[in-house]
Amino acid sequence: MDYSWLSDPFYQGYLWEGFINTLWLLLVSVVGGLLLAVGVALARIRGPKPLAWLVWAFTTVIRGTPLLVQLFFFYYGVGRLLEGIPGIRESLLWPLLRDPFFFGALTFIFSVGAYSGEVIRGAMLSVPQGELEAGRAFGLSGFQVLTRLWLPRAIQLCLPTLTNEIILLLKSIPLVSTIALMDLLQAANIIRDETFLVYEPLLLIAGIYLATTVVLTLALRLVELNFPGMRPTRRRWLSLR
Repeated sequence: MDYSWLSDPFYQGYLWEGFINTLWLLLVSVVGGLLLAVGVALARIRGPKPLAWLVWAFTTVIRGTPLLVQLFFFYYGVGRLLEGIPGIRESLLWPLLRDPFFFGALTFIFSVGAYSGEVIRGAMLSVPQGELEAGRAFGLSGFQVLTRLWLPRAIQLCLPTLTNEIILLLKSIPLVSTIALMDLLQAANIIRDETFLVYEPLLLIAGIYLATTVVLTLALRLVELNFPGMRPTRRRWLSLR
């Protein structure tokens, strides 16, 4: 195994840029996707029927088509259509709309929103109605019941599943290398082309992804343990009672 190329600042720059883009893409997609997921869940449960059917169609299409196809659709399809709009190239939005990071983040936000939205919807339907009625009995408004009781209780129920969704999202990010976005896989491909090394760059980014997954898993596990209602009670080895 030859890793002498790691000392070259030129290749270090590629790897560092790819790693930073990967983390930013993960952060933006998780935050935007979970916000969309809450809206999807509420629309499916409490929204008017036309909106509920529209959201159902959205989640069905997103969950029923490959993520790579969605990425190509937004980048090569929607992106090309936006280029044809008169005056778009001179607008302030053009630097954003021509950036592959925007289309990658948009694709992942829709994916997280569709999958996690159904997870949150199921969790909200699993919250006992007695808890919500107790909140109303204490004089809480409908919005307060939602934000203080219903939604936190649902997140508590589905938090382990949402954690798995975030881990799966991290492992889906290498797909953006197909739309010329510099991520870890794209950096490895460039290094392979220039050094003619096949395995070493791929093994390196596999190790980086593995280490990142372990750190992310531990961090999300801490969130689960410290989330209200999720901290397990400590058991004594010898009970005095």
